[in-house]
Amino acid sequence: MFTVQTSVTRRLEKAGPTTFSIYCIVAAFGTYFCMYGFRKPFTAATYEDTIWLGIGFKTILVASQVSGYTLSKFIGIKIVSEMPPRYRAASILGLIAIAEIALLFFAMTPTPWNFVWLFVNGLPLGMVFGLVLGFLEGRRMTEFLSAGLCASFILSSGFVKSVGRSLMETYHVDTYWMPFTTGLVFIVPLVFFVWLLSQIPPPSAEDERLRTKRQPMNREQRRAFFRRHAIALIGLLWIYVLLTIVRSLRDDFAVEIWQGLGVENEPDVFARSEFWVMLGVIVFNGLAISMKDNRSAFLASIGLLSVGFVIMLGAAWGHLTQSLAPMPFMVLLGLGMYIPYVAFHTTVFERMLAAFRETGTIGYLMYLADAVGYLGYIAVMVFRNTTAIEVDFLNLMVWGSISIALISTVISVLLLWHAKRTVPVDTNIPVGPLSTP
Repeated sequence: MFTVQTSVTRRLEKAGPTTFSIYCIVAAFGTYFCMYGFRKPFTAATYEDTIWLGIGFKTILVASQVSGYTLSKFIGIKIVSEMPPRYRAASILGLIAIAEIALLFFAMTPTPWNFVWLFVNGLPLGMVFGLVLGFLEGRRMTEFLSAGLCASFILSSGFVKSVGRSLMETYHVDTYWMPFTTGLVFIVPLVFFVWLLSQIPPPSAEDERLRTKRQPMNREQRRAFFRRHAIALIGLLWIYVLLTIVRSLRDDFAVEIWQGLGVENEPDVFARSEFWVMLGVIVFNGLAISMKDNRSAFLASIGLLSVGFVIMLGAAWGHLTQSLAPMPFMVLLGLGMYIPYVAFHTTVFERMLAAFRETGTIGYLMYLADAVGYLGYIAVMVFRNTTAIEVDFLNLMVWGSISIALISTVISVLLLWHAKRTVPVDTNIPVGPLSTP
């Protein structure tokens, strides 16, 4: 089903860029959108009636799933970067099936011991993004295609929360059965979209000429790549860690943040706010496709990071001065976070490989970034829960955003200065060893 070339694949090989791009975006967007139906529905509940070991149960559940998700990212550094393309589609379905089974056991296991199953749920899901991205990277249209993929995790998170809240409030589904039930809703469309994804042909010869050939990377090749670009990667990883912390906080505790803004009992508020964020992020990050020169595009992508940080600061200032209503505040804050966050997925690493004429796969860089990013988020949650201070998620979100935006802006300026000195002007000249696995 997922390895034999079909008439769909042959037609896509001959299709024009518009038709091809639309097909890829629909397939990738749909696949990852459905994945969120198995990852995020539990966050639609507050679990405020349960306290364990003096800690709110939702915090325990979030930490448990993020721990599994983080471990998955470390595993994915090897698995995703080394996986042959022919196994990607079947692997996506297998990983998500494991996650849904974990949600079933989460519903069946007594509280509080069911938190273990959210760790199991997060463990396979962390590798799905890299497998989906593998179908899109290394193409002339990669930024546009990846922006469409990233739009899925912006919109889907809010949509899934709305579905979860509706199941509980309208259909009276039990809080602990709600995540599994939400997953059932997405099974059939998931299989359909993965089948569409599996029909996408590999990059053409022209794609490889413009963006370099993409191939699995073994352990020694990954280490050699990191040594060649250590300074740039360390700076980029620091920014990504900070972005992951603040973005995950906004995402996982969205219910509590909206309540802090005075907005309650509106299940659709999550989907509405993320819809506008998604549109803005697609416009900003999709424009990178117009830049043909890989060096210029890589430098511009670093500059784009700072644009998001300025928007974050503006949103926080608007809230503190009470000049922004809750919806504009959440939309602008989300836009400021997701512009740089999505830029890593669409442009920064993609054009870094192309500008330095490196072979390999973007999956290695994304999983390296995600691994340290989520590890940082776990560290923040552990620190917060070792203190006896009552947490105001709204204030934590606002002041955390201000601090992270200021620090990240300084790092991005230094990175831009470094990149201007190190990225070759003629990107047709190979810089790194172009060894093949």
